[in-house]
Amino acid sequence: MDKDILKDILDSLSHGRTTVDETLDRLKTLFFEDINLACIDHHRSLRRGTSEIVFGEGKKTEELIMIMEHMIDQGDDVLVTRLSRQKALRIQARFPDSVYHQKAKALTVIQKEKDPCGRGLILVISAGTSDMAVAEEAVVTARFMGNQVETIYDVGVAGLHRIISHMDMIKKASVIVVVAGMEGALPSVVAGLVSTPVIAVPTSIGYGASFKGLSALLGMLNSCSAGVTVVNIDNGFGAGYAAGLINRP
Repeated sequence: MDKDILKDILDSLSHGRTTVDETLDRLKTLFFEDINLACIDHHRSLRRGTSEIVFGEGKKTEELIMIMEHMIDQGDDVLVTRLSRQKALRIQARFPDSVYHQKAKALTVIQKEKDPCGRGLILVISAGTSDMAVAEEAVVTARFMGNQVETIYDVGVAGLHRIISHMDMIKKASVIVVVAGMEGALPSVVAGLVSTPVIAVPTSIGYGASFKGLSALLGMLNSCSAGVTVVNIDNGFGAGYAAGLINRP
């Protein structure tokens, strides 16, 4: 439930289009709705600017559909992350207007299209093509939150001239998300070139001694470039969400 829906409820009451009891029925689930399977936080968009995000991994398709039905009934937009294509196909049969973002493994339902409301551009950069799935999760999340998002992919430090060639775009960004595996050096390089916040995302991409992303994580945590913030391994969602909050007007 966002501010526009809440205003509509109160406006309908004040103009006599709905009764007090009808208004109470709509408002009783404003804070959260306990459906036994989950406690859905319908108040999230009023506090954080976007509705509660549904983590798809580990939930049955029927459970996801039930949660989505209640969210949509309350006017919430829906983002489901870590969702397999098999589950997505069944969900799309129930919600034909939903969109499955295959690279990001995310599904969205947008009930009312909105113009970008962020104060500037969010730029998502990936070191390698293999990091794109995590980068795309950040992209889908940031766009779901109402931001203008651009991408630059496959510009890792093994060919430093590639990132330098995009400096015009990089300097336009208000927030930058940098996704990298291997040794995780790219966020430090980018942060050394800009004055904007940089969010670093380590990925589990790399050879044996990368320890499934631990090497990149430690490299980013030990960055000598000031102002680099690091999220968890493969957590594109967390990076996109943080970027969206930073970019709020």
